[in-house]
Amino acid sequence: MQPLPYSAACERNREPILQVLQGWLPQGARVLEVGSGSGQHAVFFCQQLAGLQWQPSERPGQLSGLAARIALEAEQGLAAGAALAQPLSLDVDLAEEWPQSRFDAVFSANTVHIMAAASVPRLLAGAAGVLEPGGLLLLYGPFAEAGTPLEPSNAAFDEHLRCLDPTMGLRDAAEIREQASGLGLEAIADVAMPAQNRTLIFRRQSES
Repeated sequence: MQPLPYSAACERNREPILQVLQGWLPQGARVLEVGSGSGQHAVFFCQQLAGLQWQPSERPGQLSGLAARIALEAEQGLAAGAALAQPLSLDVDLAEEWPQSRFDAVFSANTVHIMAAASVPRLLAGAAGVLEPGGLLLLYGPFAEAGTPLEPSNAAFDEHLRCLDPTMGLRDAAEIREQASGLGLEAIADVAMPAQNRTLIFRRQSES
């Protein structure tokens, strides 16, 4: 049996992210996670939040490790009424891969600086398409802000990413807010998180 994928960052940030989810998600929320990675977040949040309905997803090439963790841990020690679904294959660049179901929230952690810049508006559009009116999009990670110098650690991280791949790098939160607004996603909160991270929160505007 192959060892399950593991992310030290997930272990470090899961408690602060949990506090945000506890404060913003409705009871029994149906959540689509984009880019579930190792699956540690999915399992932990379902262990902590009663009634949570969590749908993990990952790109096809990275789905096997996530699926292995979910298969092993999807029913172990979950909170009352919580459910952890089998992961979906989801490439944000392919509109046809987004689920047909509607969700109360879309959550994604540490993805927008890894995906190509051109993929970020596709992530926003896909989220807008699957959210119920009034539903929330929550994006966690490090972000830049136009006119504000990056903290040294984030500046070094941004440089590292761009050396690995010029299409990667920290994204401007103001630009994301502008893109989201054009898709019917209203920026409603910007939560400071440990280690120079933030959670950007958007609400899907009601459909006319």
